Amino acid sequence: MSRPALGDVLLGAAGAATGLLPDGVAAAGRLGLPAARAYCVVLVDGLGWANLHARADAAPFLSGGMDRLVRAESAIPSTTAANLAYLGTGALPGRTGMLGYSVRNPATGRGMNLVSWAGGPDPRRWQRVPTVFERLDADGAVSVSVGPWKFEGSPLTTAALRGAEYEAAETLADRVDRTLEVLREPDVSLVYLYWSEIDAIGHSLGWGGREWSAELGRVDAELARLAASLPADTALVVTADHGMVDIPLGSSEVFGGPARIDISARAALWQRVELVAGEPRFVHAYAADAAGVASRWRGELGDRATVLTRAEAIAADWFGEVDPRHEPALGDVIAAAHGDVCLVDSRSQSEASRSLVGMHGSIGEQERGIPVGLTLA
Repeated sequence: MSRPALGDVLLGAAGAATGLLPDGVAAAGRLGLPAARAYCVVLVDGLGWANLHARADAAPFLSGGMDRLVRAESAIPSTTAANLAYLGTGALPGRTGMLGYSVRNPATGRGMNLVSWAGGPDPRRWQRVPTVFERLDADGAVSVSVGPWKFEGSPLTTAALRGAEYEAAETLADRVDRTLEVLREPDVSLVYLYWSEIDAIGHSLGWGGREWSAELGRVDAELARLAASLPADTALVVTADHGMVDIPLGSSEVFGGPARIDISARAALWQRVELVAGEPRFVHAYAADAAGVASRWRGELGDRATVLTRAEAIAADWFGEVDPRHEPALGDVIAAAHGDVCLVDSRSQSEASRSLVGMHGSIGEQERGIPVGLTLA
């Protein structure tokens, strides 16, 4: 039996709240979401299943106070752009084209960033799968997204989560308050709330430190308040887009040698590679000689990464069914890092990005495993 999937969460909540989307009703059944007048789906960026349970003492509500809590899986790559679109559409990255932090734009041959959208086309042209919000709107149901003002109408929001009414609120307390106000409106069926600080602190300071635990405690308290204040006949689902691993600044504790492997400093890695994209835990390398580059990367990296050609990654079903439009955006060679190592490129990445402590993107349990918690009013 397959594990619960992030792609079923928003879709299933829509199905349970409205009964309008047949695949949403099926997703609700897979997740065990009961019918309710309205659903609130909260996504806590970076709150992986393993991360949450390792710090359960800081999050009594999220780790043990919800009516039900199960482990689900995010998509590959385990990164925000890919998984916000997976949440927002129910479709895996092969269909949405949201294949990493960055990829090569086939139209230009240059890199494009799928978060900032630098170097990318109109996000509606790139990501054409209708979102859950668009489908609800077409059927006359009202959905609302609550988040910071800077994300309203942003390219990533447009690609992954377009179609909902947008309510801007900055602090988490303000977002909870606004969410509760919206849930009391009788015509609203679905509310989505996003919070990013867990991920931001993990990137800069690591998820294993006091600051991350303190932020988790603040999030836990606010979401417990949200659950305790839900209007009658509503439900709350809390999930995440990915987990996180901390990468040492020096030597790998798992493999020995440097934890941060610089592609540009190793001839076996940079030779005949035209462009490096993706992220340090999940690299897209573009090269005419894919088989030769893949062979050299396997020899150089050994057990530190799984290295596949594009064809091998598609055959392994890493991205689900791949739309032919998006296939050229995939790396000719793709490397998924293991343990506590990552692959950086000092030629194209800033020192700040190469020095991030917490990272994600790869295929392991700690990065892909996410919580899905349910509480009923």
